[in-house]
Amino acid sequence: MKVLFVSIIVVLIDQLSKLLVKGFSIPFLNINYEGMYHGQRIPIIGDLFRLTFIENPGMAFGIDPGDGFKLWISIFSLIASVGIVIYMFLIRNHRLSLRIALAFILGGAIGNLIDRMFYGVFYGYAPLFYGKVVDFLDFDFFDITVFGRSYDRWPIFNFADAAVTIGVLILIFFYRDKREDIPAKQPLYAEELNASAKADTVLGDESPDGVQKNESDENESTLKGNSDDEDNKGEKLPL
Repeated sequence: MKVLFVSIIVVLIDQLSKLLVKGFSIPFLNINYEGMYHGQRIPIIGDLFRLTFIENPGMAFGIDPGDGFKLWISIFSLIASVGIVIYMFLIRNHRLSLRIALAFILGGAIGNLIDRMFYGVFYGYAPLFYGKVVDFLDFDFFDITVFGRSYDRWPIFNFADAAVTIGVLILIFFYRDKREDIPAKQPLYAEELNASAKADTVLGDESPDGVQKNESDENESTLKGNSDDEDNKGEKLPL
């Protein structure tokens, strides 16, 4: 399960970046970091890439499902994360590509789950499971219209969203649903067994005839030998 270190790294990068964007306060250590204010934009590469601080109810890429779904999204994310961990344990001996993909997805799921579960309590604006996810990665995008809605930039996201996307891409492009080596050889092995069984059956059917033929040949040779001896004896009598 060393691949879980990938998930841990994803969670650490995601949470550290969110704390730097949103800010945090630790009173007993006298630490107060302001971060960015909501809606603030900081150009990094002109308008192509900038940091834009927003918060969304919990779904990836700023998708807003409505307040009534916040709790269900948080619970579903928690159950899904536990399910992924269990599945990763079950496939711990499978190919690395599959395990790395799931590790990225798990890290991204946990990263956003922390926002949903604890940020509302930590920042004092909502109860447990009702927190908002911090998004800040803002990229320019060619104009596109989907279902009557126009987009001129890619939806703002975070490192957790990016990790989930990377995991899915690995599954699509690098992981192929091939059978393991042993199961893959089973059909061929079965065919070999069937061919061997058929050969044994054929040999078993032909062997009695072969034995009878050999015995017949031996009898004919013996009779021929006896006949030759008698002929030789008959020829020597006049002498």
